[in-house]
Amino acid sequence: MTTVPAAPGPFPFDPATTALVVIDMQRDFLLPGGFGESLGNDVSLLRVVIEPLSALLAAARAAGMLVIHTREGHLPDLSDCPPAKLRRGNPSQRIGDPGRFGRILIRGEYGHDIVDELAPIDGEVVIDKPGKGAFYATGLQEVLRANGIERLIVTGVTTEVCVHTTTREANDRGYDCLVVADCVGSYFPEFQRVGLDMISAQGGIFGWVADSAALISALTGATATSVTA
Repeated sequence: MTTVPAAPGPFPFDPATTALVVIDMQRDFLLPGGFGESLGNDVSLLRVVIEPLSALLAAARAAGMLVIHTREGHLPDLSDCPPAKLRRGNPSQRIGDPGRFGRILIRGEYGHDIVDELAPIDGEVVIDKPGKGAFYATGLQEVLRANGIERLIVTGVTTEVCVHTTTREANDRGYDCLVVADCVGSYFPEFQRVGLDMISAQGGIFGWVADSAALISALTGATATSVTA
């Protein structure tokens, strides 16, 4: 068992039974001119996540961890998108409308896919989800069970929405979750701070919080130990 320093206390995990979950690092949310920016957001606040997450992703792959990517989006006919969600955004830039990177948040469009820096490699799981949480109307639970996963390392965007929802869903299903502070991002700095505080509050009500440097160090040590054992 490997341990990483975290709040509210050390987070123990075995890379063999832990999955790295990378939530919604999609072009529509992160690239200038995409859906996120059309809502009036500063996408640079999300893009700062790319570099540390890329380093963590490399360490997780080297340690042989299961890597799961998620993408929020909808069927081309929008049959899986509720009316309340369709009303979000400017009148001409809502889900399903033409955007700079294709139809906004529609599966198969360029903007729906993951940014190049964090693109999945062969063998990594990609979960397409119609909602905020990665468990809702997806096969994520079955993937975790099939791989004997007991703990999740949660990364991605945005901290207070899809990251929080997925972490809460996972907590309710009995998974221990570590949220990586510099590998999750929000368009709102205050939401980022409070969102992270809420996860580890009250002795870790939803999970643990650590930074990527500490986690990479733990993973590197675990990989070195497994090689020399």
